[in-house]
Amino acid sequence: MILNCPGKSLKTRANHTSLSHCIVRKGYFRRKSDSRLIQRFLCRTCGEQFSQSTFSPRYHQKVRRINAPLYVLLNSGVSQNRAALILNVNPKTIHRRFMFLAREARIANSASLEEIPKGFVSKFQFDDLESSIHTKCKPVSVCLAVLPGSRFILDFQVNQMPAKGRLAKIAREKYGLRKDLRARGWNKMFKKLRPFMQDQVEITSDENPHYPNHVKQHFPNAKHIRIPGGRGAITGQGELRSKGYDPMFALNHTCAMLRANINRLFRKTWCTSKKIERLRDHIDLYVNFHNRTLIKAYPIFGGS
Repeated sequence: MILNCPGKSLKTRANHTSLSHCIVRKGYFRRKSDSRLIQRFLCRTCGEQFSQSTFSPRYHQKVRRINAPLYVLLNSGVSQNRAALILNVNPKTIHRRFMFLAREARIANSASLEEIPKGFVSKFQFDDLESSIHTKCKPVSVCLAVLPGSRFILDFQVNQMPAKGRLAKIAREKYGLRKDLRARGWNKMFKKLRPFMQDQVEITSDENPHYPNHVKQHFPNAKHIRIPGGRGAITGQGELRSKGYDPMFALNHTCAMLRANINRLFRKTWCTSKKIERLRDHIDLYVNFHNRTLIKAYPIFGGS
């Protein structure tokens, strides 16, 4: 690893083709946040001292030892308040660390998608999972795209939608008309996935009447298979179907795993999302955990 002194000016940097010869080791120190031994360095040109962790995104982060267990807890159906109780830290610390872990997960998810060779994917499945923000009168749609063989989550989009059924009239009276932005999410997801798909990719979805037009727009030569919906297998698991063979098992099973592992997506819960951005953050965190830890699908693309 080539080290550059953080204290050197741009003018001084320009006078050196390589700055690594100016930097020497200068002992160690034990980091208080996680008790690790960290190498310290000295720049002989300007006298600046820095360490291995100076350029880390976790620089100046306290109680680093909670990062790994918190990552697992938040992806295992544990709420932020209960995670604070388990890890014996302030709930505000948990919230800030949740935001940090979600940002890192979002970057990792984008990088993993870029590892897929162009034109590699021959088939995928997509559908919507419904949740809500603060109240069931403010529903949102989570559009999910999954590889059928490995259950690798390619991408997702979260967008607001109007309430329907018996709640529609109540929602309009309390919160006014609510725009349906699901189509924007579908188009954004398809546009993002288009470079990785084969020209005649096989796409499987349910019989939502709005899907064909958007699929045709982005994948004109695709084979679009539409599967009739079925009854849920067990009360509370609406994604899994009771019929013997489910052509969309990979997607439905993945949606059921989101319900089971993200506390705010439980069907019976009081841990609701107050902002749509936090729901996106939590799903970003889970997608990273799902792909890297649960199904270990990254190596099939040559990633690490």
